[in-house]
Amino acid sequence: MTAQSVANKLGHAFTDAGLLRTALTHRSFGTPNNERLEFLGDGILDCVIAAALFHRFKDLAEGDLSRLRANLVRQDALHGLAADLKLGECLHLGEGELKTGGAQRPSILADALEALFGAIYLDAGFEAAQSAILKLYAPLLDAIKPGLAQKDAKTRLQEWLQGRKKALPRYQLLEASGAAHEQRFEVVCEIDSPPLRTLGQGQSRRIAEQVAADKALRELNA
Repeated sequence: MTAQSVANKLGHAFTDAGLLRTALTHRSFGTPNNERLEFLGDGILDCVIAAALFHRFKDLAEGDLSRLRANLVRQDALHGLAADLKLGECLHLGEGELKTGGAQRPSILADALEALFGAIYLDAGFEAAQSAILKLYAPLLDAIKPGLAQKDAKTRLQEWLQGRKKALPRYQLLEASGAAHEQRFEVVCEIDSPPLRTLGQGQSRRIAEQVAADKALRELNA
């Protein structure tokens, strides 16, 4: 995965390639690095997600909206999205971080993704950054069910089965297709009892698994 491929997945073509490089440069590599861009991107992300939730969920109270936003912008959510982008493959890290697995460290990946949001803002303005964030977050926003928002579909499916003393579901990748920046994954979710098989598609295996799990839950609760 290259830096340009990551930018393509976010739907942005950088005018200033230096901003893209800086966003992917950890402080261990030297200066300039992405710390200031991460600060900027963090604020932009909060604003974009807050606005998206505000407009999507018109009946939710402030406290519920705040919890949803916190859930979406926390480190593990950012780490998952960064991992889907294979961001670790194009980070510039110092030798020490490379040797200790810095390219897979959740905090480093989460910070780099926020730095990318800040870099897009500086490169093309708020609307460009907003567009990139909403493109990346679309599956997570679409999956929100008020009242169940703190748990993803795979977790809820597992709890549904465990509560009925059933075997856990199995997920299997059926197909990965498309160019590197436009890949599509198809995953099957299989349950033994009750017998059920659902398919999910998405821009990453993780997203496809969540879609398949959500379909299984819908059928089980129908």
